[in-house]
Amino acid sequence: MKQYKIAILAGDGIGPEITDEAIKVLKVIEERNDVKFELMPALFGACAYFETGDAFPQATIDICDQADAILKGTIGLSHEESKKIPVDKQPERGALLPLRRRYNTYANFRPVFLPKSLAHFSPLKPEVIGDGIDLIMVRELVGGLYFGDKEMGVNDKGLRYVRETLEYDEEQIRRIMHEAFKLASKRRKLLHNIHKSNVLKSSVLWNEIMEEVAKEYPDVKVVNFLVDAAATALCLKPTQFDVMVMENMFGDILSDQGGGILGSLGLMPSACIGPEKAYYEPSHGSAPDIAGKNIANPYSMIGSVAMMLENSFDMGEEAKNVWAAMQGVFADGFSTADLSKPGSGVKMISTVEFGDKVVEKLRQMPKV
Repeated sequence: MKQYKIAILAGDGIGPEITDEAIKVLKVIEERNDVKFELMPALFGACAYFETGDAFPQATIDICDQADAILKGTIGLSHEESKKIPVDKQPERGALLPLRRRYNTYANFRPVFLPKSLAHFSPLKPEVIGDGIDLIMVRELVGGLYFGDKEMGVNDKGLRYVRETLEYDEEQIRRIMHEAFKLASKRRKLLHNIHKSNVLKSSVLWNEIMEEVAKEYPDVKVVNFLVDAAATALCLKPTQFDVMVMENMFGDILSDQGGGILGSLGLMPSACIGPEKAYYEPSHGSAPDIAGKNIANPYSMIGSVAMMLENSFDMGEEAKNVWAAMQGVFADGFSTADLSKPGSGVKMISTVEFGDKVVEKLRQMPKV
């Protein structure tokens, strides 16, 4: 029997609720396969800060170091609640960025997927969605503006100022390009390179390295897109995209837009891959306004489990079953509150009910 250790970082807001549904799925995966998951829960985010004084405490670091993979829930608080935590210890700066830095999870994969049968979830017109949306955003995750030097102070004129550095070296760019090209080679052999080289020198270097790497993948067609034009094109013709590669901040923004064209960030799982370890997380925030109400959509968290099964545990066929089970729940006419309004012709179900229905469908599937 194969055995894996998974660090469970449920996080803040709706994080614990959707994590519970993901754990249900992991338990069924154990039932269906010769595998055992040792789940190791740990504090992470605002909850960790309020209990330990650190958003990424040493005890959590020790657990993550031991784990074969990390399953991370949502983190963060409302704007007002965040003020109760020192700026540098707030969950994003004090936990998330250090997690990425520690495990060098430079490659972030965010699928944006909506079949034609579920086009009614999207705010886009059916004719725009066509036969469905199926693209993957590949985001460089440990460089750029988010990881550069930061400085705040008062200048010699007595004015408050801030300075943040956007920095990349060619190796950082080269390795994410290889990830994007390899993925494109396995799909439609189409890669959209997203940049802002008409303004940013960082994008000039980005494009130079992209052109060098492209020579190693002659079967992949490269299409260059300025990031602002790409944002427009995602709304007007999302079906033109297959694999998109971009730097850190562009990826943060455009992947949230990806959730918007699907109808909800609740449909956006992600994988954050490093050379030795990976973590998996929903792309959305902690939604503190709906925490504890049992209405959050767990799709992105369960989808992150599917990505973990495929990428960390070599269980690709079972990952496909998880995706199919979730799509099957929607196909049966059920929906969570983020995707549909009462009276829209769908049967509204809770967070727990969605997880239960996914588990039920999984149990009905032939074992792989």
